[in-house]
Amino acid sequence: MWSPEKYLTFATERARPFHDLMARVPAVDPADVVDLGCGPGTLTLELAARWPDARVVGVDSSAEMIKAAPGGRAEFVLADLRDWAPAQPVDVLISNATLQWVPDHLDLLPHLAGHVAPGGWFAFQVPANFAEPSHVLLREQAASPRWTSRLQVSWPSSHEPVIYLQALLGLGFAADVWETTYLQVLPGDDAVLEWMSGTALRPVLAELSGPDADEFLEEYRAALRTAYPAGPHGTVLPYRRVFAVAQKEAHA
Repeated sequence: MWSPEKYLTFATERARPFHDLMARVPAVDPADVVDLGCGPGTLTLELAARWPDARVVGVDSSAEMIKAAPGGRAEFVLADLRDWAPAQPVDVLISNATLQWVPDHLDLLPHLAGHVAPGGWFAFQVPANFAEPSHVLLREQAASPRWTSRLQVSWPSSHEPVIYLQALLGLGFAADVWETTYLQVLPGDDAVLEWMSGTALRPVLAELSGPDADEFLEEYRAALRTAYPAGPHGTVLPYRRVFAVAQKEAHA
């Protein structure tokens, strides 16, 4: 259901949380680095550039994303992160804007933490803006009488920062968890619709086609124009994200 081209429409805005996350990971000379949910792989290559002596692997469940991954020193693997496992524990495990798509991902954290080597780092960020109009309007429209029988969508979701902090501490990690709200100024007509078309709209568009998809989009477009009026400098989309950087205890 993923479109690498659509996802990269706002590549700069989507990359900023990744850069803010990685700025807080102080790993030195890791041997193995894994990017879970690597998408089109452009940011995975940045990990390879930062740690040129490391083996860097990008993992994603979308064949379209893996196919679009660029050439370079990083390796790319088609796999579901719930089933994937490294041959040996890794020194840096990254998941950027991915876990929100995994139902009950909080229960998955112990499994993922088990892939981290002693003294290694586990870092992730997830959107936390699901109470914003962009998502509320989408879910309400999908649940309306016109669409509810047509759509069986698993919506993305995330938890409050303190929940992730408690989970990581309970796994024996030293953890730093925080949140940031970006005020993104998006250019162009129907900018919020374009943004959502690269992410939360994908499950809907995977189930609708032709005139039905057009009708759904037009209805959603009208609602977004009211919720997010364009200003003289573009459309402002507040975007809250939750970050976590955790280090596993080293062996005594």
